[in-house]
Amino acid sequence: MENNITSPVTDLLHSQGIAFELVEIPLSEDKKPVRNLEVLLSAKGLDPKSVVRSVLFRGESGQFILLALAGGGRADWGVLRKHLGERKLRMAEYDEVSEVTGYVVGAVPPIALPKNVQVLVDHSVKDYQTVVIGSGVLGYALALKGSALLKIFAGVAHGDFVKT
Repeated sequence: MENNITSPVTDLLHSQGIAFELVEIPLSEDKKPVRNLEVLLSAKGLDPKSVVRSVLFRGESGQFILLALAGGGRADWGVLRKHLGERKLRMAEYDEVSEVTGYVVGAVPPIALPKNVQVLVDHSVKDYQTVVIGSGVLGYALALKGSALLKIFAGVAHGDFVKT
């Protein structure tokens, strides 16, 4: 498929010579991504659990942290607080997501983020040969080799941040 969108995410991938496939995600009438992403990805031969979700948190200190995780697991709040040295942690509010990341909810990637957003990568991301990430553009995702994404994450903290 032709890569016909441009975003900081696609620019980063191109600059590093990383191949990706554009995955169109139809939007509903209210401009929200389809609810049944699993069926769409399966029809395209992609593992629905390979979606690397970008979950934004805000610590008591005011620091924003983006957790990249795959496989449908849920963040382990205690482990995150301990790792970050934060007594309190909360999910970012809807409006904060776009203000802090520069991307709208539903298109937030785990890469090509502002420098003030700390990124943590859960080990679950390593479980998939091909991963699907937000493209930065609502209605599109990107499929790429998991090893290529992990290469971009070099220097980023990795750990077991998901409840088992």
